Amino acid sequence: MMDEKTDKRMLAKSPDGDLQAGLTILADVYQNRLPFNKVLGLRVDRLDVERVCLRFDMQAILVGNYVFGVLHGGVISTALDAAGGLAATAGILPRLMGCPRAEIEAAIARIGTIDLRIDYLRPGTGRRFYATGAAMRTGRKVSVIRMEMHNEKGRLIAVGTGTYIVG
Repeated sequence: MMDEKTDKRMLAKSPDGDLQAGLTILADVYQNRLPFNKVLGLRVDRLDVERVCLRFDMQAILVGNYVFGVLHGGVISTALDAAGGLAATAGILPRLMGCPRAEIEAAIARIGTIDLRIDYLRPGTGRRFYATGAAMRTGRKVSVIRMEMHNEKGRLIAVGTGTYIVG
């Protein structure tokens, strides 16, 4: 998603170009520059201001119950938190348009989880998982995000609500 030209230049002048370049920077940070996201294998599947989706494949290292081979609860909550943080960050991108990459990355680095609630609905079985997030409200300082995790068959595994500091 990230090319070297976008990496080294100021964001484009047009609003659409700015937003797309900002989303490209955000995708790069979330899937290439955050070590724990890389360990889990999180990849940006969808990214826009309204809704985000991260995907990852089942790996032996992510199993929490070796008898049944289900995803560890900590992996579920981490993936949902990552989707929530991504959605919160995407929601503030419009107010960062026209800023250089370094300033956007600094704003991304300031985003943090204030509160996280996860409801585990089913065991995490499957080959691929999708963690989605959408803002319920984004203000100047705080964003509240609703998250869901599904497997490749569309089976709902967990839901969550996260509150993130964004300003």
